Amino acid sequence: MATTRDPAHPEAVTAQLSTLDRFLPVWIGLAMAAGLLLGRLIPDLNNTLEAIKVDTVSLPIAIGLLAMMYPVLAKVRYRHIGDELTDRRALGLSLLLNWLIGPALMFTLAWVFLADLPELRTGLIIVGLARCIAMVLIWNDLAYGSRELAAVLVAINSLFQIVMYSVLGWFYLSVLPGWLGLDTANLDVSLWAIAKSVLIFLGIPLLAGFLTRTIGEARKGTNWYEHSFLPRIGPVALWGLLFTIVVLFALQGEQITNHPLDVARVAIPLLVYFALMWGGSFLTGYRLRFPYDRNASIAFTAAGNNFELAIAVSIAVFGVTSGQALAGTIGPLIEVPALIALVYVSLWARRHYYPSPDPTPRDHP
Repeated sequence: MATTRDPAHPEAVTAQLSTLDRFLPVWIGLAMAAGLLLGRLIPDLNNTLEAIKVDTVSLPIAIGLLAMMYPVLAKVRYRHIGDELTDRRALGLSLLLNWLIGPALMFTLAWVFLADLPELRTGLIIVGLARCIAMVLIWNDLAYGSRELAAVLVAINSLFQIVMYSVLGWFYLSVLPGWLGLDTANLDVSLWAIAKSVLIFLGIPLLAGFLTRTIGEARKGTNWYEHSFLPRIGPVALWGLLFTIVVLFALQGEQITNHPLDVARVAIPLLVYFALMWGGSFLTGYRLRFPYDRNASIAFTAAGNNFELAIAVSIAVFGVTSGQALAGTIGPLIEVPALIALVYVSLWARRHYYPSPDPTPRDHP
């Protein structure tokens, strides 16, 4: 994140990465292990971290999320966002993947793999309904996706999430299972509860990023902003990611380590989901001849999920010790390493299937 990489030489991507970027899977693995270990070694840590909350999310996690998202959103060239709204093919494909195919696929996988575990099954469906609005910006940036398109897709997902999350929860947990003769469940969560989560964890860093670029460019110029300021704040995003992972797994470590078989049972459909969503999306975008950066943005937006919202909803509706909350907690345990692996798959695909540089290469501080 802190280096300048030349899109014309994708084969040299790994060599040009900073130490923090290059060994990110290692740092993520260590962060997950550290969080699990902290959660087991310090029994009262959960109560301490949960003592203060922002909306329904622990304050330390909230700080980590905001730190993680702000530098990425500060990199967005907001003057070009209007151009993204004219690309109806990209927006249409993203909406189709996120709000029709994604939830339907997770519903199917939940029933195929967890038919005998109703609480975990319901929790997994809840994860599938929560479309990603946070970490996807990190994966997109690491994979050289279009920052402007990713910002637009995240904003659209946020609006749809406010309006559609409760409706889709009702449909996939009550209506569709009833039509198919399956067990039904209920999901009672207000639109305002979802809206608050979106406003806090997307609205605050989005506003901060927009103001930072606007004021920074006005006072110091675009060249200073792109090549001096952004490299300084870039690593904050990854430090925020690692901090968030440590805190999250410290909070839920006991749940995870006490139910290893349940973790494995939930992990399988999640891995299948990430592979199918990302692979299907990337292949479709390639067939539609999307440029690499736009294709990567659509694929990562389709594959990621808003685990913060899923966990918060599961805890609020079913309780902190419920199977639904456990399934939500397992979500990031699988999603983080799976999506970082897909970053490397994406870069590999870029080398082999997009041999020419993008038509409008960008600086990537």
